[in-house]
Amino acid sequence: MQAEIISIGDELLVGQTINTNAAWLGERLNKDGIRVYRATSIADEHSEIIKAMDEASKRSQLVLITGGLGPTKDDVTKVALCDYFNTKLVVNEEVLQRVSEMFAARNLPMLEVNKKQAELPQSCTIIPNLRGTASGMWFEKDGVVFVSMPGVPFEMEHLMENVLLEKIRNHFHRPAILHRTILTIGVGESFLAQKIEDWENSLVEHKIQLAYLPSPGMVKLRMSVYDVKDKEALLQIMSLKEKELLQIIQEYVYGFEKDTLQSIVGDLLRQTNATLTLAESCTGGNIAQLITSVAGASEYFQGSFITYAEKQKTAVLGVPAELIDKYNVVSSQVVEAMAQGARMKTNSTWALSTTGIAGPTGGTEAIPIGTVWIGIAGPNGVKSFKFQFGKKRETNILLASNAALNLLRKEIIG
Repeated sequence: MQAEIISIGDELLVGQTINTNAAWLGERLNKDGIRVYRATSIADEHSEIIKAMDEASKRSQLVLITGGLGPTKDDVTKVALCDYFNTKLVVNEEVLQRVSEMFAARNLPMLEVNKKQAELPQSCTIIPNLRGTASGMWFEKDGVVFVSMPGVPFEMEHLMENVLLEKIRNHFHRPAILHRTILTIGVGESFLAQKIEDWENSLVEHKIQLAYLPSPGMVKLRMSVYDVKDKEALLQIMSLKEKELLQIIQEYVYGFEKDTLQSIVGDLLRQTNATLTLAESCTGGNIAQLITSVAGASEYFQGSFITYAEKQKTAVLGVPAELIDKYNVVSSQVVEAMAQGARMKTNSTWALSTTGIAGPTGGTEAIPIGTVWIGIAGPNGVKSFKFQFGKKRETNILLASNAALNLLRKEIIG
């Protein structure tokens, strides 16, 4: 079956809010065998809402709409829904009671504008929202199901997980969809495509589609099969194809599905009963943020020294000032001294260090913007690695952070 997402809100179009709802819905529906073919963001305008729903109804059996359900004048979704489905707004007493109780529980006055949240299209099936005041609405027209939901992510997700997914499952026949995602780092998309060309061609006979999903420094390879008839047989084939792929690009693969470098490194540190300390300069604490984003990181993470200024590298980590003067702060000698200093200060098993020029200023002909040195100190000594990234500061910080974690991963597994 084919589904479509319509996201309503001027804030999505001017860049004030990132549309995480569409991404979440696409992923969640896919797990249920529902393929999203289109996601559209539109303004809070009556005519645009009508037009988007009319166009979607010609392509899809399920149309999911988020946003525009607030009580203020700029939220016009309910009026547009009434016009599209030829119905009218009426006060739903149950919803009014629930909204009143929400305000009372928070010891807040309920204003007249808040009572408008109980005004809902007469012909819809109401989906109670226990996390907010905007109710979900289910409509059916000419064989197409339309579901309107609040734009607040945690409210929308609650409605989907607790009510709507089950209702959708009961309404539609859903063929199975299979995915398998292999995560790579340190290899470009075009090089990867050339290296696995023969393997990719072999997927056709099994109706397996391959998608390349690149991000800075990384490429996800996603195998997909739609409208699956024999699930067990295809799972075996995909497993076999994955093993064949690993024989070709094992050196670039760091994980599968929703693995992250920081979670994989954390698991390796935990499994080896090891600890980690960071000494960050050009990454400014970003590696520490990644490490501590994993629950339970306190089991292996000692802490981070963010020694951004040259004198702090000397004062805090013990990097000799003459070393900086002789070789420059962006050098293998300094980054190794930083790693050794951090490891000795905390008696950690491992220490990672970074120094470089993130940009967009500060580069020289000898050391251009994007130059980054990464150091690793561990049981077998200290070593350093040089990288040359681009000119964008945020991207350089991300690339350096991921490169550092990947180097540590490789060092731990030998």
